[in-house]
Amino acid sequence: MSSAKSSHLGIVITGLLLGILMASMDSTIVATAMGNIVGELGGMDKFVWVTSAYLVAEMAGMPIFGKLSDMFGRKKFFVFGIIVFMAGSALCGTADSITQLAVYRAIQGIGGGALVPIAFAIMFDAVPLESRGKLGGAFGAVFGLSSIFGPLLGAYITDHIAWQWVFYINLPLGILAFVMVIFFYKESHDHSKQRIDWLGAGTLLGAVVALMFALELGGKQYDWNSSVILGLFAIFAMLTAVFFYVETKAEEPIISFALFKKRLYAFSILCALFSGAAFIVASVYIPIFIQGVLGGSATNSGLVLLPMMVGSVVTATAGGFLMTKFSYRSLMIPTLALLVVGTGLVSTLTPDASRLQVTMYMILIGLGIGASFSVLGNAAIHGLSANQRGSASATLNFIRSLGMTLGITTFGIIQSHYFTNRLSELFPGGGSGGGAVGGVLDFKDPHTLLSQETRALIPPGVLNKITEGLSSSIVNTFAWAVIPAGLALLFSFFMGRQKLDETAEDYAQTSGLVKD
Repeated sequence: MSSAKSSHLGIVITGLLLGILMASMDSTIVATAMGNIVGELGGMDKFVWVTSAYLVAEMAGMPIFGKLSDMFGRKKFFVFGIIVFMAGSALCGTADSITQLAVYRAIQGIGGGALVPIAFAIMFDAVPLESRGKLGGAFGAVFGLSSIFGPLLGAYITDHIAWQWVFYINLPLGILAFVMVIFFYKESHDHSKQRIDWLGAGTLLGAVVALMFALELGGKQYDWNSSVILGLFAIFAMLTAVFFYVETKAEEPIISFALFKKRLYAFSILCALFSGAAFIVASVYIPIFIQGVLGGSATNSGLVLLPMMVGSVVTATAGGFLMTKFSYRSLMIPTLALLVVGTGLVSTLTPDASRLQVTMYMILIGLGIGASFSVLGNAAIHGLSANQRGSASATLNFIRSLGMTLGITTFGIIQSHYFTNRLSELFPGGGSGGGAVGGVLDFKDPHTLLSQETRALIPPGVLNKITEGLSSSIVNTFAWAVIPAGLALLFSFFMGRQKLDETAEDYAQTSGLVKD
């Protein structure tokens, strides 16, 4: 068991929260600076790698570092994550080419892969049961807050200072987190030094890299049916098959499939996978709808998404407080029902919808997703011994990130398909309606198509048709997103009746086994 003196516990928790804030805010804070970065460094054709490199490294690192923390101690790997993340941040600020920046972002991602899952595991180890729920809510709320303040902070820094400081700002935060954890967190339990599953780690890393490359390049640099993309998917499938085989033979597998025999764990993972996929669709396409269809003047996604993120913070915090009084299932069913309802409602939007109407639907989606950030994190490690929690927490975060990645890619294809087809119907001649339309069917990114500069060049009648096509494509995409939201709700019914209580805690400490 790990511990911290009661007088130091607040300092330790603050350090953990800072670590989570850095890692979860990094993608959103960088997104708003990308225009300036590309403008200065060039490499418009490669800018997608700046985000992809971070995600690939973070996703691949999560289960690996989670397992290593179970085997060799959490503190050293959390501190390692902070150091690597800060080193990557410092390097990013010195990049003088987009390729160099992508490499440095991968270094950042390695650190991020250690920070988030291990922070949750340390919290579960160090915090007394009576405080664990509300702190779990605080941890979950950080994810929502990072989505609000990341874009706002990124835009402010880029406009008033320099884009390099969206990376340098991590250094003071990282130093604070480092000091708080290294000096005030005392890890008291012994860890058995077991053989590391290097083959499992290698095949998992290779599979994630191949999948991410296929998803990022497919439909952009290469056609989906090209030999490059098909080859990457084949490599992913082959390495995944090898990974599953290796994990069944390894003494200490990176991802323990034995944990999936525990009903609460298995269905918590599935809820995270599908709710993450539904949530990311709303996060990406609601701002496009507001700006591109309703003609909203807000260009900062942090402001556009504010109602949804406030809703998520409310239920993330409330879910944490209520975990000791109600079962995990009782908390997840009503909130995920709100996610289904909210997602269904945004699929009914029209170009005549009011901003208030969209805001109300966004709040529903936020309330629907918030509890998953706090409740599922605790449910996944419920009843597990200390040497299983790191791996379990990391697997949950890995699966959630995978769900978001697959979600945005899959639904991006759906939206693009509907958009292109609708424009073909509205402009059957391809070039009718003026020169601005001739190239409109080639646009894949609605952000670019409906920027203020581009809109000003399109005749009003043509613009109205394009807006109609964009609206139709987005609401159809929302309709498809009801499916993963509904699956998340369905799986929540199978989570069982466990809640955060001393029974599971005592069982885990005395037996070291998984409790159903």
